[in-house]
This record gives sequence, structure tokens and C-alpha cells, in this order.
Amino acid sequence: MERLKAQDLKKIKDEQKLKTAPNWIRVGLSSCGIAAGAQQVFDIFSEEIKKRNIDMQVKRCGCAGMCYAEPLVEVSVKGLPTVFYGKVNEAVAVKIIEEHIINKKLVNDHIYDVNVKHS
Repeated sequence: MERLKAQDLKKIKDEQKLKTAPNWIRVGLSSCGIAAGAQQVFDIFSEEIKKRNIDMQVKRCGCAGMCYAEPLVEVSVKGLPTVFYGKVNEAVAVKIIEEHIINKKLVNDHIYDVNVKHS
């Protein structure tokens, strides 16, 4: 097998970006997240997104290293910064859907990190 060059890696990265929907939610479902209730949060996001017919992927991911803020949820909506929300429960999940995803307003009282580059 040939060794990958920098341009090969860039090509792979660019191809993956095209496959990824611009709107997505990632819920941290590592052991710390699950212990803090992340499975219930994942289920609420999945149900509400489907029920409201919103074009958005709900994905599972691993630990982001902020175990103290679990359940952690990362939200990417086209035209807005990507945001990490922490200490998300079922009520906060619904608030994120209504405010961030539908109304395009950040839920300031649960933000733990913001990536200001637009997705």
C-alpha cells in the first residue's frame, strides 16, 4: 500500500465534508455521558427532530473531554456557529430545538464552547 501524502488526506477530508449534512446534532454517548443521562437526551432529540420534520441528522459520538458538563451536545446549523451545549436534559434539548435550530438563536445559559467558523 502506498503512503498517503498531504494532498491525499486533503482530498479525503474534502470528500467527507461533502457527505456530511450541514445541519447535525452530536450527543456524547461515552460512559460518562450515558451515566449523566445522554441516552435519554439522544432519544428526545431523535424523536423531536422526526416529529417536527426537521432536516437534521442526530448522531452519536464519544467523549469530548468535558465530563463535568455531561450530557454534552454539539449542534451545527448552517449559517450559525457550531456550539457545544452542556448539562443538557430533556427540557434543555427541546429548548435547543425550538431556539437554536428553529429560531436560529443560541441558548446562552447552556453554552460550553463555540466554534465561530460557520459550518
